This record gives sequence, structure tokens and C-alpha cells, in this order.
Amino acid sequence: MSNADVVLRIDNLESYYGPIQAIRGVSLEVRQGQIVTVLGANGAGKTTLLKTISGVMDPEKGTVKLEGVEIQGAEPDKIVNRGLVHVPEGREIFPLLSVAENISMGAYTRNDKAEIEHDVELVYSYFPILKERMTQAAGTLSGGQQQMLAIGRGLMARPRIMLLDEPSLGLSPLLTEEIFDIISRLNSEQKVTMMLVEQNAAVALSVATYGYVMELGRIVMADNAATLAASKDVQEFYLGITEEENQRGQRRWKQRKTWR
Repeated sequence: MSNADVVLRIDNLESYYGPIQAIRGVSLEVRQGQIVTVLGANGAGKTTLLKTISGVMDPEKGTVKLEGVEIQGAEPDKIVNRGLVHVPEGREIFPLLSVAENISMGAYTRNDKAEIEHDVELVYSYFPILKERMTQAAGTLSGGQQQMLAIGRGLMARPRIMLLDEPSLGLSPLLTEEIFDIISRLNSEQKVTMMLVEQNAAVALSVATYGYVMELGRIVMADNAATLAASKDVQEFYLGITEEENQRGQRRWKQRKTWR
């Protein structure tokens, strides 16, 4: 692949919470059509990294380039307009608005009415439960349905790249599999490039193309997803799972892909 295939490039990024340095010289890239996952324990800096990329936080140092254009320090709405959408940890839907109104909010930067209507139906095709509950207040949905709504709302901006922060947070294993199945389909069928932060290492690596492991604000390992999934060091020391647990997760996902 050439540099033209790089959708997102981060070079030597540093971010702080007050006097505390949370991101320490992070460099990575995401290429067109990839799912790139960032793994690591709580406190590793994963969420801070996504917030810095999407403009919620300003970096102290380094560059963030979206399709070759520097966006670090830009306002979040300007970054969305350029094609980068962030689905944050905890979903952050509008709880008092209906499901349909939340989805419409994802297209607030657009004015192509016919295309918006097409994309609403596309979202409902991936998340049919949302169509069934389109008039229901979003805050009354289950955790899994709220996660679906957050992803669907993000899709309405027609992102060049989507940042997903802990999509499995608080979900049952069955719902986690359902969410990641849809993430994988969106990537393969709709060609949505994704950067995925996730603590469920086995599931994340099963859908990802490439992965980075963070520890204390730094990238400590990077390789293709299959290699990381097979690494005992990654499983036991960085991700806190045993080889047996990882193999069990990989087998489950291989079975699901065979069923499809």
C-alpha cells in the first residue's frame, strides 16, 4: 500500500491531564479499509488517545493527520465535517430524544435529504431493533441497544474513519458478539475504516487487521492482529488473559464466521 491509503496518521503525540502526562510519544497509522485495534489495561491511555484524535482534548505535542491534513487542535465539529467520527465510551446518546431523533442528529452536518433518508434505512437494516423502537426514548433502551444507537448515529455522518471506544463495555458475552459481528459487517460491506479501543482482546483481535498495545501511555507492541493474538506475551502480560482464554475466544469467532 502507498501513503495515499493512509486515512489517519499520528506522529509523536503527547497529551496531558493537568500535570499528568497520559499519552507519551504515540505514533500509529490506520489505512483505508482496515480495522485497527488499540489494546491495553485500564489507565493505559487508550481513551485519552481517541479524545485527542477527535478534538475533545488538545495535544501538547505531535500531529494528527486525516488523509494528509493536520487536524490536531481543531474543534470537534470541524473534525467530524472532515470525516472522522468518534463513538465514545459510555455511548453518550441523547436519552430524552427518541431513537429516530438520535439517528437524525448524526446527520446534522448534512443537507442532502434523499441521501440522509437512504442512510437512515441503511442504519435500520443493520440494527432492526432500532427501527422497531424508533419512537422510544433512547434513555429507556438496554445497554446493547444504546450501543447500537451510538454506532448507527455515527454512521449517519458517512465517516471516512470511525473511532469506537470500548463498544463491549457493560455488555453480556452474547451482546458483545452481536455488536462485533455488526462492526465486522460494516467494515466488509460498507467499507467503513475503523479504529477500535477495546479491553476484550480476543474479540477485538478476531475482527481487526492490525493492532497496537499500549502501556502507561506508550505503544509497546504493534503487529498484524493474527500475530498479536498468537503472542503469549500479549495474552498474559499486556492483556491479562491466558492462552487458553484467547484460543477459546478465537474458536468462538471462527465458528460464527463459518455460520455466516
